[in-house]
Amino acid sequence: MSEKKEYTIDHGDGKVEYIVEETTTTTTLGDNNQSSKFEIQDGLDNHSDEGYGQSGEKGDYTYETVIDSKDIRQAYTDNGELDYVQSAEEKALVRRLDFFYVMPCIALMNFFQFFDKSALSYSAVLNIMEDTNIDSNQFSWLGSIFYLGYLVFQVPNAVLLQRFPIGRYVGVIIVLWGAVLAVTAAATDFSQLAALRFLLGFFEAGIYPCCLMIISTMYRRREQAGRIGWVYICNGIAMAVGGLIGYGIGHMQGVHGMSGWQWVMIILGCVTILFGIFCFFLLVGDPSATCISRTPELKAIVAERTRDNAVARTRTIKVAHMIESVKELRFWCFILASMLLNMSNGALGTFSTLITSSFGFERLNSILLTIPSGVADIIYIVIAIYINRRWGWTLPMAAVLLVWSTVGLILLITIPYAKAKLLGLYMCWGFAAAYVLLLTSLSNNVTGYTKKIFYSSCTIVLYTIGNFSGNLFPMNQPAPYVKAMIGYCIANAIAIVLLLIAHYSMLRENKRRLASTTERKFDVLDDLTDVENTNIIYRL
Repeated sequence: MSEKKEYTIDHGDGKVEYIVEETTTTTTLGDNNQSSKFEIQDGLDNHSDEGYGQSGEKGDYTYETVIDSKDIRQAYTDNGELDYVQSAEEKALVRRLDFFYVMPCIALMNFFQFFDKSALSYSAVLNIMEDTNIDSNQFSWLGSIFYLGYLVFQVPNAVLLQRFPIGRYVGVIIVLWGAVLAVTAAATDFSQLAALRFLLGFFEAGIYPCCLMIISTMYRRREQAGRIGWVYICNGIAMAVGGLIGYGIGHMQGVHGMSGWQWVMIILGCVTILFGIFCFFLLVGDPSATCISRTPELKAIVAERTRDNAVARTRTIKVAHMIESVKELRFWCFILASMLLNMSNGALGTFSTLITSSFGFERLNSILLTIPSGVADIIYIVIAIYINRRWGWTLPMAAVLLVWSTVGLILLITIPYAKAKLLGLYMCWGFAAAYVLLLTSLSNNVTGYTKKIFYSSCTIVLYTIGNFSGNLFPMNQPAPYVKAMIGYCIANAIAIVLLLIAHYSMLRENKRRLASTTERKFDVLDDLTDVENTNIIYRL
């Protein structure tokens, strides 16, 4: 069954009349078993629109049949950026995604995820160790065991993410981790705290892969860096705002006979549950959702955007995509760099208040001193996003940020003055912006739905191992944990080398593809990988 409709798109250089033929297909693009296929006929014979598949003598354009290889090479700039002009309608769609349908939920998801995970750090100076009779080594294990739960859930998460609607799935796991956090207030010993921290990590584990998948399916490749950056900016906001909230809740010590750390768990847990219910009903996770693609014109725009990011949702798990991934050098560079640069993340997240208090600051005030860490985190990410959007070179910039972070670690262990140590601590957070750029490169340059999920999941698995092991480095050491900091410096140095190897491997492949004279056509709905679709130019 098909229906033809006429409408107009203003491309900025004049309005073009289109006829849209909408037909029902069996190809899955989203949470339904239906998607729309569009054939766009251009009413102006001489009109050309970069990025559209061309077929026919009169300028017919077919969204589902993607681009002659010669045309796509002309449409890309030197660093793999698709050169296109957004129509007014597409700009309006992006604004709705940014301010209503997608990014507000993703921002709050990551705010709560980071804040709830960091509750243990605030609790360290709010008497949790005294109330539950745990020592510093057991406290280290509480930081690490969170990531053990995080690790265990990655395989089932990869399957569930492909099987269920993202909005419903995210809502359920947020409610579950909120409940676990609230119940943590009732823990009285190490074994109970360890079990609850494991469950907290288990349920929080699905959030980052879900966020990355939503962004990579809803946004064009050049738009993704800013949105992924915003995900991690919310971590910085959570760190800064969390410092104020933690400081305020810390003054509730003794209210109704409970310690400040118990109030932290109860308040954050209950608010998280309410947010999970909100996400269950309102989070939009698929570009084919009715609220986004409600008109033929919007459906055509969404179809072109899907073609640009080369990701079409499918529920078919393709083992060949996974095999292809493990054969790639850049796969191992990505996942190992993810592990190494996040070793310091685990320790800074768990021990930041203890590190700060070791400089001579009063325990409750050490919570306030986490606020500049959050601000520094935000600044680094904003700078990284700006440079990435302006000049590209995603992974080399990540390497530079890791050098900056390593200098901060060196200051922590070599300078005896408290203010200089604080500066070093704030410099250390440059690794977070480096990780944002790593994820941006992954999101931009890996196609094939199963392959993208596999890449993302393996990256998160190694991220988890890095955080887990990083939390154990400070064991049996007094603050400020000199031997641990030396270990983090070595890990950062190796990560820098791996990022540069991944960059040059994609640069070399781009040169090979641009030099090729072979002309082929590919269909984005065929769910091809970036290896199978040789028209794809990696965004560097």
